Amino acid sequence: MSTATPIPVRSPLPSALDGTTAVLVGGSSGIGLAAGVLLRSVGARVVLVGRDPDRLKAAVSRVRGASPAEGPDDAVLGVAGDAGDEQTLDEAFDRAGRVDHVLVTAGGISGTGPVTELSVDDIRTTFDSRLQAAFTAARKAAAHLPAGGSLTFSSGILVLRPVPGMTAPLSVVGAVETLTRALAVELAPARVRVNTVRFGRVDTPLLRSRPGLDSDDAMAAAGSTAPLGRFGTAEEAAASALFLMANNYVTGQVITVDGGETLS
Repeated sequence: MSTATPIPVRSPLPSALDGTTAVLVGGSSGIGLAAGVLLRSVGARVVLVGRDPDRLKAAVSRVRGASPAEGPDDAVLGVAGDAGDEQTLDEAFDRAGRVDHVLVTAGGISGTGPVTELSVDDIRTTFDSRLQAAFTAARKAAAHLPAGGSLTFSSGILVLRPVPGMTAPLSVVGAVETLTRALAVELAPARVRVNTVRFGRVDTPLLRSRPGLDSDDAMAAAGSTAPLGRFGTAEEAAASALFLMANNYVTGQVITVDGGETLS
């Protein structure tokens, strides 16, 4: 039986995140950016990591504007770079100082197509784009997070309902879910929690980049067939990440936020 100090007991409400610091890997757009806005609105410091410097600059400004009161100069920071690059995350952690929570939403969909038509480079790029980012974040989190800290990954419901042409990216997303459970066990002695949110279709720039979904009317029409009659918002999706950060009694879990799509 473990004799280590138990994980701290605290309020599981998002308001308990006031004064904590979160590094959001993939925080310049979509669900990651929405998480930054929500975190700053409850008084957390936020470090956004994103590849595109211009988009990152705009994201930092948006998150700064979410604060209910003027905060310190370092309340919102941006670090430009590849999510899978250790130097990028080294810079993010160094600039943040103490880090309490890490959210990884980086990694788009690549390597699509029939498995017989994928090249070795296609497959390698697909694995590097998401799995490398997850492992890099895990290495940094394991070295820096305090007891009660959390690491949260993202996945998608197509791991449960695969479609043709998605073998490579879904294999990677499935690996992230397995990584979650393995890390939760490995980091439990340090009292660091690891979870994943499995998202359904959420109204983000990534979803709107798909053919036929580039307008409000198109999104509304496509979402009308979902169980709740629409797609989720980025804020609704991001709120699940705040729940996992705040609740110190959740680890090793993959929670689904999909508006009931996996039931239909």
